[in-house]
Amino acid sequence: MSVSPSSSDRLDPARAGAAALAGYFIWGLSPVFYKGLAFAGAAEIVLHRAFWSAPFLLVLLALAQRTRSTFDVLADRRTLGVLAFTSLLIAANWWVFIYAVNTDRVLEVSLGYFINPLMNVAVGVWVASERFNRWRAIAVGLAGLGVLNQIVTVGELPWLALFLASSFTVYGYVRKTIRVDARIGLFWETLIIGAPSILVLIVIGITTGDSHFTDGPYEMIMLILSGPITVIPLLFFLMGMRGLTFATIGILQFIAPSLQFAVGLAYGEPFSAAHLITFALIWSGLAVFIFELLHFERRHQRLPA
Repeated sequence: MSVSPSSSDRLDPARAGAAALAGYFIWGLSPVFYKGLAFAGAAEIVLHRAFWSAPFLLVLLALAQRTRSTFDVLADRRTLGVLAFTSLLIAANWWVFIYAVNTDRVLEVSLGYFINPLMNVAVGVWVASERFNRWRAIAVGLAGLGVLNQIVTVGELPWLALFLASSFTVYGYVRKTIRVDARIGLFWETLIIGAPSILVLIVIGITTGDSHFTDGPYEMIMLILSGPITVIPLLFFLMGMRGLTFATIGILQFIAPSLQFAVGLAYGEPFSAAHLITFALIWSGLAVFIFELLHFERRHQRLPA
């Protein structure tokens, strides 16, 4: 269940909708950007992505006058411990995402982020004891059949998709256990990854000469831009959350994997009839999920205050 922002914190729905759309479009088309980083390995890109995200976020937090709140986190050992754990989760998620993009498996990335909301439902029921009705059972069951079809007819376990979906699900669930602003939390996560990252990059550059940052202006600019490309869609998403209903956000979230799906096809990735059955089953599950989400939203709005 989402927490609605207070009336004083709410954003105009039109602006919130535009911001959310912008965020999801950037996330959906981001594989095109990361394909432009194919000159570097996935690990190097993740190191740069974390390093350049941290200072970019710090500037934004300073402009929002949240600097004091940002460093107040240092006094909370539990929060720092949780953020250290989630930083490992998000770093692993980033690595697998970039590895998938750079090995021409964007369609599997898309599959993972289509599965993600249905995996959230399953975790919510089994871990957080949230409500589970027949519609949600059907939605999760259809997704499970899609994965089973991928194994049986395609002959492979979609491990990249499952890892992306599960790691992001666990990340979201664990982050909900601490009360910290999403921007502040992301700053500390990127700093936890980014601080040692710069040391690793320096050592790699000195000892092996495999660092691509100094290869030329194109390589340098692209690696630096990986920071803003990481942060900007998240900020747009947070703006959207301040003015849109849970149901609207629930539907808009499918824009990103839909665009990733289109990107994968545009780059000519293999897509057989067996792959189509996998996606059709998962899309059917998502259709059921959206139906149930909208039904719950309408019923909730009819309840007396």
